[in-house]
Amino acid sequence: MIPKRSYLLNAAYSWVADNDMTPYLLVDAEQQGVVIPTEFVKDGQIVLNISMTAVRNLLMDKEAVSFEARFSGKSMQVYVPMRAAIALYAKENGDGFVFPEEMFEEEPTPTPPEPPKKGFQLKVVK
Repeated sequence: MIPKRSYLLNAAYSWVADNDMTPYLLVDAEQQGVVIPTEFVKDGQIVLNISMTAVRNLLMDKEAVSFEARFSGKSMQVYVPMRAAIALYAKENGDGFVFPEEMFEEEPTPTPPEPPKKGFQLKVVK
């Protein structure tokens, strides 16, 4: 089955935003594939403000949460694989959801394409 975390994350985000609150995403910074500003990691976790006023190009799909944001004045592309999302809650009152433990398929290591063969091949045309 497809893990339910992406569906719960989208629902929690909508619920927090619909109540005019600020959605915060708690992330396991030690998961493979996480791209975050490491200088803000504490105890292996980071909290990210993912409100529409704080990020650009927010994308939440079945694989990950990704967006562009500024950290200490520097723009950065952030990528959080779904397995690294721990919870989503409202900044203002802490109400939200902690996501259940789930099994995620291991992402295959991409294999680089073979380099093109050098030279030309001639064919006889009649």
